[in-house]
Amino acid sequence: MTLRDDEKHASSNGAVTVQEASVLGDTTPNSNNFSPPPILTTAQDIEIGEAEKDFGPPPDGGLTAWLQVLATHLINAMTWGYAAAFGVYQLYYVETLGLPASQVSWIGSVQIFFTYAICAVSGRLADAGYTRVTVAVGTFLAVFGTFMTSLAKTYWQIFLAQAVCIGIGLGVTFMPAISILSSYFEKNRAFALAVSAVGTSVGSVSFPAMIQHLTARIGFPWAVRCAGFLALSMAIVANVLLKPRLPPRKSGPLLELKAFSELPYLLFSMAAFVYFYALYFVFFYINSYARNIIGFSNSDSINLLIITNAMGIPMRPIVGFIADRWTGPINLFIAALTVVFAVLYSWTGVTTRTGMYIFSVVYGLSIGANQGLFVASLTSLTKDPQKMGVRFGMVETLSALATVAGAPTAGAIIDHDHGNYFWAQIWGGTVMAAATVIFVSCRISVTGWRLWAKV
Repeated sequence: MTLRDDEKHASSNGAVTVQEASVLGDTTPNSNNFSPPPILTTAQDIEIGEAEKDFGPPPDGGLTAWLQVLATHLINAMTWGYAAAFGVYQLYYVETLGLPASQVSWIGSVQIFFTYAICAVSGRLADAGYTRVTVAVGTFLAVFGTFMTSLAKTYWQIFLAQAVCIGIGLGVTFMPAISILSSYFEKNRAFALAVSAVGTSVGSVSFPAMIQHLTARIGFPWAVRCAGFLALSMAIVANVLLKPRLPPRKSGPLLELKAFSELPYLLFSMAAFVYFYALYFVFFYINSYARNIIGFSNSDSINLLIITNAMGIPMRPIVGFIADRWTGPINLFIAALTVVFAVLYSWTGVTTRTGMYIFSVVYGLSIGANQGLFVASLTSLTKDPQKMGVRFGMVETLSALATVAGAPTAGAIIDHDHGNYFWAQIWGGTVMAAATVIFVSCRISVTGWRLWAKV
């Protein structure tokens, strides 16, 4: 048999010929030409590769990006519309149950506490790619709690349904939308977030107006159920529209505690804690002040709350546009917060119906501008968009501890002062002034002592 015949025979039996060996390289371990076999790719390698892959800059526009704005707008309307409507519930519960305002306010405060407290978990779930499931679960809890509220007869039944069940549901629903939207915008992020935050004002007008209008016609239980159906429709549309742009980040801890080693993030978190301590004071008590001190009717006092919330509709997109183009979100946020605490102090001098309407409009404009920039200010301190959800969620969870005590603190001050609101108003203004000082410290930690820097 010739050499060529041997090669053919070896090849037909699956052996490697001399020529094939010269092409493939010597596979003998002792050979200088040894090439190690390829390493098998694991799921973790794929995930790391996806995380390190450059998905390009955010599109900063386009149909898909603006649909995320719409989806987040609807989520904000549902989530914070519920929270801002509690002033209507407060009046109804005080009259129906005959309980002190400070005790009833615990329902609203605990609801907001759970809404914020669950944000770290829901934000991490959004980063991990479970957006639709998270929003669906949160929607179910919020709507279920709403229907249970409509059936509740005692304080503790209302507390469990409205404070606990709805609160957790809203918190689970809220964070995924914010995380997704932030990844679609960079240059226009403040404007996009502010436009989506208009949903907060829309919901804050829609839910109180709906409950007030329908209670007189079909009764409180069915008015609450109608609010639940409205929330359900908003959440379904939003969940269909939401589309994550970045790959899921399934590895990594639930919390990113090393973020607190960054001084700007730490100071912002501290400032947010103080800020949220007094944030809902006016929303919970403006209508009771108007009724008990100024002499408004129930319906007129609720209209004041609606006016206050409605003022955020024109202000939020305006300040977002200004922040993107000229000032930066943190600068404008601090300026708006300065107006907020000044207006809170001025509330002590409001003694007429006209003055009450003026206060409602001015406070609504200033707090609308301020709230419209909170998310944009925080996201400007986060460089990795894949960690947006967990970092924002941690601040919200920390703030939950403040919100749970804020309104009851104000209520306790009012009750201790025999229905006088003066020291509660001073408390609210002082807390917001303290928050402003810490936010200024946060800005200095980013820019130094430069008077003008876009941040």
